[in-house]
Amino acid sequence: MIKSYKDLLVWQKGIKIVSLVYQLVRSFPQEELYALTSQLKRACVSIPSNIAEGYGRNTDKSFSHFLNISRGSLFEIETQLLIANDLGFINDQSLYKEILIQIEEESKMINAFSKTLKD
Repeated sequence: MIKSYKDLLVWQKGIKIVSLVYQLVRSFPQEELYALTSQLKRACVSIPSNIAEGYGRNTDKSFSHFLNISRGSLFEIETQLLIANDLGFINDQSLYKEILIQIEEESKMINAFSKTLKD
């Protein structure tokens, strides 16, 4: 039974992505602290935050809107990670690949969850 947004698996996976991204960006160059590192952190925090906010709005239409924002943040993170990798900022390729897998799974979960909501 869902008593809180914290019970939603889609929110829990969002939290996991936050932890993984924060772990990954620790090794980014210092000069990227206020650029790509900051953007990645904001985008990943946006995922579970928007899921929680949508849940709190108490309407399916509003929840669907916030899930769409979360999905957009996922694609933003994926793009930023691809850029960071191309620029040679990513030292831990296994963590990088794990995050990309988590992003793909989260995207599928958001899509499936969105379909359960009424228009």
